[in-house]
Amino acid sequence: MCAMWRLQVALCTLSVLSISSGGESKARSCSEVRQAYNAKGFSLANVPHQEMSGDHLRICNAEYTCCTSEMEDRLNQQSKVEFENLVEQSSQDMRTTFVSSHKKFDEFFLELLDNSEKSLNSMFTRTYGKLHIQNSDVFQDLFTELKRYYTGGNVNLEEMLNDFWSRLLERMFQLLNSQYHFTDDYLECISKYTDQLKPFGDVPKRLKAQVNKAFIAARTFVQGLMVGREVANRVAKVNIVPACVKALTRMFYCPYCRGLPGLKPCHNYCHNVMRGCLANQADLDAEWNLFIAAMLLVADRLQGPVNIEAVIQPIDIKISEAIMTMHDNIVQVSAKIFQGCGTPKASGIGRSARGVSDKFSPRFRPFTPEERPTKAAGTSLDRLRGVWRTMQQSVIDIKEELKTSKRFWSNLPDDICAKGKLTESDDEQCWNSHTKGRYFPEVVKEGLTNQANNPEVEVDITRPDTLIRQQIMALRVMTNKLRNAYNGNDIYFQDSSDEGSSSGSGSGCSDGCTTEFIFVGTEAPVIGADRSDERAAAAGKSVSRGPSILLLTASLSLPLWAMQTQWR
Repeated sequence: MCAMWRLQVALCTLSVLSISSGGESKARSCSEVRQAYNAKGFSLANVPHQEMSGDHLRICNAEYTCCTSEMEDRLNQQSKVEFENLVEQSSQDMRTTFVSSHKKFDEFFLELLDNSEKSLNSMFTRTYGKLHIQNSDVFQDLFTELKRYYTGGNVNLEEMLNDFWSRLLERMFQLLNSQYHFTDDYLECISKYTDQLKPFGDVPKRLKAQVNKAFIAARTFVQGLMVGREVANRVAKVNIVPACVKALTRMFYCPYCRGLPGLKPCHNYCHNVMRGCLANQADLDAEWNLFIAAMLLVADRLQGPVNIEAVIQPIDIKISEAIMTMHDNIVQVSAKIFQGCGTPKASGIGRSARGVSDKFSPRFRPFTPEERPTKAAGTSLDRLRGVWRTMQQSVIDIKEELKTSKRFWSNLPDDICAKGKLTESDDEQCWNSHTKGRYFPEVVKEGLTNQANNPEVEVDITRPDTLIRQQIMALRVMTNKLRNAYNGNDIYFQDSSDEGSSSGSGSGCSDGCTTEFIFVGTEAPVIGADRSDERAAAAGKSVSRGPSILLLTASLSLPLWAMQTQWR
């Protein structure tokens, strides 16, 4: 009986040893590692066929390993490259949104402005004939300055419009008083009476309000798209510290060294690594979300109703109205100017039996049926309306795309560590930083200060990334500008392409340019806007009550030929 028991013990021992020997033999094979390593484009020279002692490794510590020191170094570099690519790829759609949106909006707005100028020139040439041609430089300069403001020039809209009306007053006054000779000093005196006499009625005041709101909103919106693009591009190029690279290597490639090249990391394990490596990017999120919210506010201002032509008067009609107002009141206007500036000398030429003043009257009469605008004019109007509708739709599309970018930076680790893509869906069959099995440590919260207890990445929470802090500052400045633009206010904004300018950087920037912000002092400026949810909600509600800025912009762009039936 005792002999039988001893025989059974011996057999069991041999069986265990046999199983252990077989498992150990299988574990020591590096064939799968060689295949996976070679698939990465690395040479198989000096790659072991069997496991060896792992005492030489600095990152992937193990009793036995399939990695040499040279392999570990290469995999360490590969981890850095792959992480950079992951961040680039994960942010590609969002960054493309800003690039394409900037290009789309910029092109449509400039096309709308160009067509508006052509429309005015066409109408005024038909309506005033030679008088307009001889004085067209006044209107050309108006549109030149509007474009210069939009594209980032140092233009004060209010001063520019005041100058336009002063110049128009000088030209009109000379045309309507052609029997007199006016010196430059006298013309300068005339311009001083523009505000006091209001020779053009309330048209300058109404146009100024509309132009200010439309162009401040449009330029600030396109600046915002450019700033969003630049910030995203810079933040996507991550600054990877050695501690992060070490953690990435342990997650991505230490399974290779343990003979398990096909084993994906556990989901929560990946989260801790990514939140440690992207801690500074996550800190951008709060300011980024405020920036996106401000962009959406201005986009709401830029949206107009579909049937805009039923309620909007274009700029050519407004200026025609202003000219006729002065024509009707020229006697009173002239008397007050003569009283203030003195009676000018007679030109010596004398007035014809039918003076210049009389030449205006027959041009402003109702169209007869056969004199109504031609088909070509209608075609021009249809083209303008087509551009306008496309621009409206582009703003709607841009808004939807902007909404998807909220909380992008804090959600970036989630996007990278998506189950089934980078990480293993089965929490029991994944790499947990040491072996195959469940990952037990808790996932830390995002942000730099929350990384003090990150079990996977050693993060110095006392040293925030300088580049990220600069981008937070840039977003803060742009958000403040957007909020002011929403309320119709323009504020100081300067970029490196417009040194010495006290205005803003506009859309005149290619995709490759960068926006630099100039700050004074070492601390971020305090933004007066309240960031509470209540204030944000109130601002959101006010959108529906506020006037549409693209609707106002269209007042510079869509000639309502129907209104010309009143004047010619």
